[in-house]
Amino acid sequence: MSGIRPRFRTIDGLSIRYAESDVPLDREALLLSPWPESLYAYDATWSTLARHARLIAVDLPGFGQSELREDLLSPTAMGDFIVRIADAFGLVRPHVVGPDIGTPAALFAAARHPNRFQTLVVGAGGAAVPLKLGSPLEDWVLDEDLSPYRAMSAKAAVTAAINNINGYEVPDIVREDYLASYAGQRFVAQLPYVRAYPTELPVLGELLPTLDTPVQIIAGRNDAVVPPENAEYLHRHLPDSKLDIIDVGHFAWEEGAEAYADVITRWWEAN
Repeated sequence: MSGIRPRFRTIDGLSIRYAESDVPLDREALLLSPWPESLYAYDATWSTLARHARLIAVDLPGFGQSELREDLLSPTAMGDFIVRIADAFGLVRPHVVGPDIGTPAALFAAARHPNRFQTLVVGAGGAAVPLKLGSPLEDWVLDEDLSPYRAMSAKAAVTAAINNINGYEVPDIVREDYLASYAGQRFVAQLPYVRAYPTELPVLGELLPTLDTPVQIIAGRNDAVVPPENAEYLHRHLPDSKLDIIDVGHFAWEEGAEAYADVITRWWEAN
């Protein structure tokens, strides 16, 4: 195990779960949880990343085991909250790693708060306009009837996601945390975040050319959930970006942990 030891603190009135690396370093990085996982998604890369930066990993509000607040369930609002998280931890100008749902939120944060972050690492998250989403994410975003999801077992949904992590044996403690993080109706309660994509991604698209923060994009070549066209779209529209496509599926941070961490640490060293 990586040594991730989750704790909680109150930020803007919400109970937010986080983990912090042990060794203080000048370089600081804020790691945002993907969905439907948690901050334990960094278990496979934590030890490597922690040799290069002081790490603060967080479950974003409403995800993992952080408290949910409905007004934060959109990429724009979440982006502003990411700034509040950085402020709460005294992160002056951190690097941000935001895969999956963290991608549009981190990009909004950087666009709306210039010079707040050193760099971003994003990817495997919805970005392209028009939408370029695969299964099952496209259904979650566009289905008009949510009743099947309310009736669906959260355990079944999360288990299906975990079972699609190829080439990586999810440790028991991580699997149990993923399942515990989405018990009851939490999975359905989180859907408004991705269902905001049709409205919010076009707004983000207009902001991308104005973003002056350097952005590293990492995509899985075989990602059937968020196809690589999203990463390519970002690379075309961002003024200062680098794109790496690695031979994995959606869960690049676990399926290709060594390559994923290598891209990030080389990016940090160059910036």
